Amino acid sequence: MTTRLRKTRKFRGGRNHGWGQIGQHRASGHKGGLGRSGMHKHHFIKMLLTDPRHFGHDSTHPPHPYLVRKWVSVRDLDDIFAKYGKKEEGGKKVIDLSELGYDKLLGGGQTKNAYLVKVERFSASAQEKIKQSGGEVLAVA
Repeated sequence: MTTRLRKTRKFRGGRNHGWGQIGQHRASGHKGGLGRSGMHKHHFIKMLLTDPRHFGHDSTHPPHPYLVRKWVSVRDLDDIFAKYGKKEEGGKKVIDLSELGYDKLLGGGQTKNAYLVKVERFSASAQEKIKQSGGEVLAVA
């Protein structure tokens, strides 16, 4: 759009460009302050609706000591062995999940291969499925 057709051209010479009193449409006065100001005063209801946990603090308790950060299911063992596994012991393919950074073995899915799985924690269903396929699960501390 060309400058001569802009709306501000007709406001030249006028003091407030159609915004009424001095100070309207200037800085942040029309919105009650900059940023998070007024959250305990005139913007209190807005704070309750949009951020109800704005005030206060979180607990200082550490996370649970047995927090499982990374897990894997039984259905993924074939892919993991294809990518990382190289060893075999007594006809069983060896996968050391704790060495690969996994905390727990879960029982989702099925596997047809016999695996010797070393992992810190495992579910009962995962152990059962591994045994059905002819493998075993070893708990590593």
